[in-house]
Amino acid sequence: MSVDSRTELKHLVRAEYPLICINSSEEERVESALNAIRDELNLRTDAPRKLLHWSITEGFTGDEEHDLRDPIKALEFLIRYEDSALFVLRDFHPYLKDPVVVRRLRDCHRLFKEAKRRKTAFLLSPVVKVPTELEKEVAVVDFALPNRAELRQLVTQCCVAYDLGYDDLQIDVFTEAALGLTYEEASNVLAKSLIQHKGKLEVETILSEKKAIIRKSGLLEYYETREKFGDVGGLTVLKEWLVKRQGAFTQRARDFGLPLPKGILLIGIPGCGKSLTAKAVGALWQMPLLRLDVGKVFSGLVGSSEENIRKAIQTAEAVAPAILWLDELEKGFSGVQSSGQSDAGTTARVFGSFITWLQEKSTPVFVIATANDVSMLPPELLRKGRFDEIFFVDMPTEQERKDIFTIHLQKKKRPLERFDLGRMASAAKGFSGAEIEQAVVSALYDAFFDGADLSTESVEKACGEIIPLGLTMKEKIDDLREWARSRARSASGLPIGAVAEEEPADGGAPTPAPSKVPSRLRKLEIEGD
Repeated sequence: MSVDSRTELKHLVRAEYPLICINSSEEERVESALNAIRDELNLRTDAPRKLLHWSITEGFTGDEEHDLRDPIKALEFLIRYEDSALFVLRDFHPYLKDPVVVRRLRDCHRLFKEAKRRKTAFLLSPVVKVPTELEKEVAVVDFALPNRAELRQLVTQCCVAYDLGYDDLQIDVFTEAALGLTYEEASNVLAKSLIQHKGKLEVETILSEKKAIIRKSGLLEYYETREKFGDVGGLTVLKEWLVKRQGAFTQRARDFGLPLPKGILLIGIPGCGKSLTAKAVGALWQMPLLRLDVGKVFSGLVGSSEENIRKAIQTAEAVAPAILWLDELEKGFSGVQSSGQSDAGTTARVFGSFITWLQEKSTPVFVIATANDVSMLPPELLRKGRFDEIFFVDMPTEQERKDIFTIHLQKKKRPLERFDLGRMASAAKGFSGAEIEQAVVSALYDAFFDGADLSTESVEKACGEIIPLGLTMKEKIDDLREWARSRARSASGLPIGAVAEEEPADGGAPTPAPSKVPSRLRKLEIEGD
C-alpha cells in the first residue's frame, strides 16, 4: 500500500471533502486502506464514522446492510443518512452518464457540507470519468501500486512460508521484478512460479506477468529477448557503460546516492549493432524490454495521438523497472519542425510530451533510442539532460569483425579451429555487423547447395559478392561521422572515423575527413540548445 496515497486520502477525509474519486483496479486493497483510515480517525473523535460499501449487485454492505441497488436511490440514502460515515461506491463510473445521477452527486456535495455529521463518498473505479459538472467538486486520487517495501514483505512472507532459504540480495531481485504489479497479481505470480519450478521462485516467471499487461495496452510490444549480451561483437565502451549500470535500479544504489539512469541515444551506421544492443540489455539486466512503435501512437482522431503517448508512458511506468526501446527514432519524429503546417501540430505535441517526460521522469524506465540519420532528429532531443549519454556506433574494426565472425560461427555450431578468422575479417573490410552475418548465411546456402560444409573460402567468396553499405553510402556516412566527432561518444572507444581512415572500404587511399560541417547538418548547430 502506497504511504503517499493513504496519507492523501486521510488528509482529504480529515478536511471533510464530500466527494473523492479513487482511480484504482485494486478494490480490496483500497478498501482495506480506507478501513484503516476510518479506525485511526475514530480514535480521535467521540462521533465514530461507519464504513459502508455499495455495489449494483449487493446494495449496501459493511457496518450496515441495505438492499438498495438503484444508484439514484443509493445517493438519496447517502443524503438521508444521519450518522457520520464513509461511503464507498464501487464501479460507479457507468452511471455518471445519467444527468439525474450527476445532479444528485452535486446535491450530495452541497448537503454533506451543510450536514452536522461528517460524511464522505468515495467513487472507487479503475476508470476516471468525471463529468464536466463535477470537475470542481470532486477530488481525484490515483491510488498507487504497491511500493517496494510492500512487495518485499510479500516476497519475504512467501519465502518464509515455503522455507525457500533465499538471502536478502535474492529477495531484492524478486522484489524488483515484481514492481509494477498489483498486490493480487504479485501474489498470484509468486504462487505460479512455485508451481512451475517445483518450489522455487524464478525472475522470468514474474516478468511474464508483466507481458500480459503490455499486451493489453496495444501501444507497446513486449519484446522477448533471445539475444545474449555476449552476442554483441565489439562496442567495448558501450558494453562496459551498460554493465556498470546493471545494478543501478536497486534500493542499494538509491541508498548509496546514485540517481536513476535515464537512458542512452545510439546514433550510427545501419546494421552495426544498435538494435541488437537494445535487445541484449533486457537479458543482461533481467528487465522487461518494451518496444514503442511511434507509428502506432499517431491516430486519425483529433486528440487521440496525444492520449496514446500518455497511455504508452503510463503503461511503461506501470511495469517499471523496465527498458523502453524506440527504434529508428528519427522516422517517428522527423516532422516536428513542419508539424504546424502538415498535421495541425499533432507531431509537435506528441514529441513535446515525450521529451518532457524524458527530462522529468522519476520512475525506473530506462530509454534506449536508436537513430540512423541524425539530420532528421529534432535539435531539442539532443540537449544534455534528455539522455545520460549519446553513443556513436561506427563500422567494426578488424578485431571486432573477428569477434562477430566468431559469434556467428558458434551460433551455427561450427568449430572455430577450422576457419581463418584473419582472412575472413580482411575479406569483410568495410562491412557492418549485419553484412558479416549475411555473408555467413549466404556461404551456408552455397555450401548446402554444393553438398559441402562451411569453409573460410566459401565465406570469402560470399564477402566478395556483397557491396557494403560503407561503399554505397560513403558520402552520407562521412557526414554522420563528422557530426559525431564533437557531439557523441565512441561506442567502441576508438576515435570516430578511425575505421574509415585505417581500412577504407574501397581498398584505396584513406579519404581525409571534410573540414567543414555539411550544409544539411548546419541547422543542428544553429538550432540546438
